[in-house]
Amino acid sequence: MNIRIHPSGFRIAMTTDELESLLEGAEETDVLELKGAMPWDIGLAKDILAMANLQDGGRIVIGIEDITYARQGLDEAQLATYKSDEMRDQVAPFADPYVEFSTSVATDRQGLRYVVIAVAPFREIPVICKRSGGSKNELQEGTIYYRSPTRRPQSARVSSASDMRSIVEVAAARQMQRFRKLDLEVPTAKGFDYDAELGGL
Repeated sequence: MNIRIHPSGFRIAMTTDELESLLEGAEETDVLELKGAMPWDIGLAKDILAMANLQDGGRIVIGIEDITYARQGLDEAQLATYKSDEMRDQVAPFADPYVEFSTSVATDRQGLRYVVIAVAPFREIPVICKRSGGSKNELQEGTIYYRSPTRRPQSARVSSASDMRSIVEVAAARQMQRFRKLDLEVPTAKGFDYDAELGGL
């Protein structure tokens, strides 16, 4: 993908057609969070941590009213607060291990501009919140945040066995992939050999 630069200086990672395709009839899901027009706020770290624990990560679109889904867009002052390096520096103290995400601006057909935060999934082990804080103290130390595909889309602490199992299964699959890339044998569980124990009786 060619890197495009908006006149405001933001990197554009999504074309207008791609944005329109994403927003057409959009509703929030486990992999898509819509936020109203707002400046950057560390409270968004909770959504970033939750999406990092999804199998394929997710996206947060800022500039869409999150109840009516009305398009608002962001003004210059709001856009100016979304500085990728500063955002990463502010999120890093809350994430263990670190979270990979990118920030870009996208423009719809009406000329309204949005910030799109694309969150990558964790590489090997799930992301845990390593300290409490946030603008409204919404981040709690020791919590694994997640967006369940089976409940109302929201970034919340893991609260069910099935959600925890999903996260553990993804982590196990990633570890096996890592072993294979390193050309290491993936350990398999062996059943107990009753014949050998009985000595052929």
